[in-house]
Amino acid sequence: MAGESVEFRYAARSDVGLVRQSNQDSAYAGPNLLVLADGMGGPAGGDIASSVALAHLVPLDGESHPAEAMLPLLRRAIMEAHDELSERSRHDAELRGLGTTCIAIMRSGNKLAMVHIGDSRAYLLRGQTLTQVTTDHSFVQYLVDTGQITPEEAAHHPQRHVVLRVLGDSSSDVTPDETVRSAVIGDRWLLCSDGLSGLVSPETIGKVLSDVDDPGACAEELIRLALLAGGPDNITCVIADIVPAGQYGQTAPEVVGAAAVDRSAPSRGGGGAAARAAALTSDARQQRGSGPAGDEDEDGADTRDGRLRWWIPLVTLLAVILVAGGGWLGYAWTQTQYYVIGQNGSVVIFQGIPQTLGDWSFSHPVEVTDVRLSALSDVDRERLAEPVVRSSREEIDGYVLQLEQSEQTGRPVASPSSSSVPTPSGQSGGSSPSTTPATDGGEG
Repeated sequence: MAGESVEFRYAARSDVGLVRQSNQDSAYAGPNLLVLADGMGGPAGGDIASSVALAHLVPLDGESHPAEAMLPLLRRAIMEAHDELSERSRHDAELRGLGTTCIAIMRSGNKLAMVHIGDSRAYLLRGQTLTQVTTDHSFVQYLVDTGQITPEEAAHHPQRHVVLRVLGDSSSDVTPDETVRSAVIGDRWLLCSDGLSGLVSPETIGKVLSDVDDPGACAEELIRLALLAGGPDNITCVIADIVPAGQYGQTAPEVVGAAAVDRSAPSRGGGGAAARAAALTSDARQQRGSGPAGDEDEDGADTRDGRLRWWIPLVTLLAVILVAGGGWLGYAWTQTQYYVIGQNGSVVIFQGIPQTLGDWSFSHPVEVTDVRLSALSDVDRERLAEPVVRSSREEIDGYVLQLEQSEQTGRPVASPSSSSVPTPSGQSGGSSPSTTPATDGGEG
């Protein structure tokens, strides 16, 4: 009913998964605040990053705030967390590269304010309809938005864990998405890390949210399904129902994951087939001399040789920086190139180079010109059966102008320079474009 007072009925659950050595996710559920953060940066800092995000946001649940103040408060807490993480990274070499995604929902009366950064997700179940409320700040989402791949292809893309926006040690944009909406009785909200959304389909998530009434039991069932699917990442869920005020009177907050006192809790998936497969992988690592998996000290840290704790992350970080830098520069260069080709009776201008890598295309159409293939000479039509490449938009526009003039005169355009794909110095035309400010492929 419109105007009726509401409250959250909530639960938070997290599992380390079947592969990770530690839980880098953190989550909080309280009477007026829901938070989920998926840390990245490996053992060096993912757990710290997600815990710091919670530390700045959780105090907002301690008192009531007017609805108009919610977004400014959330925004300030987010930026303070980012500043602290950046400062920690500058002063501690072992924390270089740390970062975290973050989703937070604050309630004031019958209004909800949400901030979101990264590729963790918020879903809303209203009736029987599940809606993904957030948009991933990820490289594959950019490819989907620009029409280069389909959502189905994005689910299996090799760079699906590359995140474009995170809090922490990153020079990328850290402006969160912000929304304010009404708290509608009967709605069910789910915040989750990609350890769930990357393995369990939206259809299955929606069915579980609809079928399992208790928020805690529902979160446990979602985690169980992710573990059955292999559980390669940490899995964290926050579920909150919008219910009439006073119906449950829940006030005790729930904290899970890296920020919780039981952050070293073993996975729930101990006996299944997926867990046995993960155990076999762990045994193989031990036989190769990696030491006992999951051997931790009282603080939950690995007790392997201390030297491993600094030089392996450091070497990995340097390698990622080199590959990411070279790959990104290579991809950026491809987007300065243009070509034309005959398609469906017209001459079409593409940005990029006419190369693919698996399902990933290095080009996309930007304009269907008015030049008709049927009006061109046989020579030009034959030439346009293959890409005609130019190194700038101005040059390709000049070539199209020549084709337009050729339509009028009937004379073919003077033979262009080779239409083979140009490459930047020292790089082959088929090298893989790569990466972005942060890759969620560490411990989180």
